[in-house]
Amino acid sequence: MVEKDDTGQTQQGTVSDDTGLNGLTCCDLLSPYYSDDYVTIYHGDCGKIMPHLGAFDLLLCDPPYGIGEARGKNQSRTNAAIATDYGVDSWDDKPVDSWVMELARSRAKNQIIFGGNYYNLPESSCWLVWDKENSGDFADGEMAWTNLPKAMRIRRHRWNGMIRKGNESRHHPTQKPLSVMAWALMQAGDVQTVLDPWMGSGTTLRACKDAGVKCVGIEMQEKYCEIAANRMMQEVLDFSEPKAEHHAPPQPELF
Repeated sequence: MVEKDDTGQTQQGTVSDDTGLNGLTCCDLLSPYYSDDYVTIYHGDCGKIMPHLGAFDLLLCDPPYGIGEARGKNQSRTNAAIATDYGVDSWDDKPVDSWVMELARSRAKNQIIFGGNYYNLPESSCWLVWDKENSGDFADGEMAWTNLPKAMRIRRHRWNGMIRKGNESRHHPTQKPLSVMAWALMQAGDVQTVLDPWMGSGTTLRACKDAGVKCVGIEMQEKYCEIAANRMMQEVLDFSEPKAEHHAPPQPELF
């Protein structure tokens, strides 16, 4: 759990001690695990939480694909380096139930769903393709289904096992690069609110916060809620050009 004082306050947000949903009231269900000016995190079952949420401008998410990535598959792909041990779990044993996916889609007019090729979704003119510049047994890329009225787009960003562009820290077996999620967010245009019901370690949330966009994330695994909360408490990085300093001209000495 993220450290906090007696009031539950962290440096930049609030963390609650919710550990499950059985027997909880609606108010308990919607008690945030973490919140700040831009991000709210809920720990629990998105199928139970989403009916109590309002409408969003964008659904930007990366749901389970049902390919067993949570069962330590990354450790069998290469002998070049020691693979990260993310533990063994069952959350990627099957895709999300169709009614949960439809519920998520009903929350937002604009929708971007990574792994949409694993789901029964309407035809789309705009697939977002992430070229991972991979080798070996890794997939060459991943696709995100969208309902955006535009043409297909491609983003190249190396994410080849232990070889990752920018040496970005990886906290989750199916984590996406921050720049890829920021690029996906940009494809939706001017949006002010975003929902990610399967937030994992919070990359969508971090991309939204960096862009000044409000985002709600939901996650079943408390360990990833904690990782995401810690990522949110980092300062937003400013990549703008530094402003030139202006100095007054020197004044002549008076005698």
